[in-house]
Amino acid sequence: MENGFFISPTKGKMTTEKVVADLVDFMDEDPESFYRLIIGTDSKSKKLNGHQKVDFITAIVIHRQGKGGRYFWQKKKKEGLKSLRDKIYTETLLSLALAQKLVPDFKKNLNGQRYNLEIHIDVGQKGPTREMIKEVVGIVNGNGFTAKTKPEAYGASSVADKHT
Repeated sequence: MENGFFISPTKGKMTTEKVVADLVDFMDEDPESFYRLIIGTDSKSKKLNGHQKVDFITAIVIHRQGKGGRYFWQKKKKEGLKSLRDKIYTETLLSLALAQKLVPDFKKNLNGQRYNLEIHIDVGQKGPTREMIKEVVGIVNGNGFTAKTKPEAYGASSVADKHT
């Protein structure tokens, strides 16, 4: 959604503030558990009227280790991306921008909850994206976040992919 709203499969359209509040509530239900907070983006190209358009789906996933989780997703559209490299960089930068936007809210609201924040990147050792792994992982790590790639990058390759 271009307006910054997220979609929850169970709660519908939500603002970023409501997503953060829902994440906090979910973690407060079981404060002794450890959580993985994941942000990942996937994309799909479409050709419309001779123009290449790309839908980018960014997912926020909260995983209570061994006890389930929740997710939220958001769609953005972009034009003019010519190469796979452009798409992968855009996916990575969208995830990174969302993480940077949310971290202050997480720090303010999660009051010492035990969680790791991960950026899941839709690249892996197999296929054409393998040449970009070091670059995009370097971007994420250089901004102070933990990067995960396929097959561990389910936030991008499974959850976000479900809505592309």
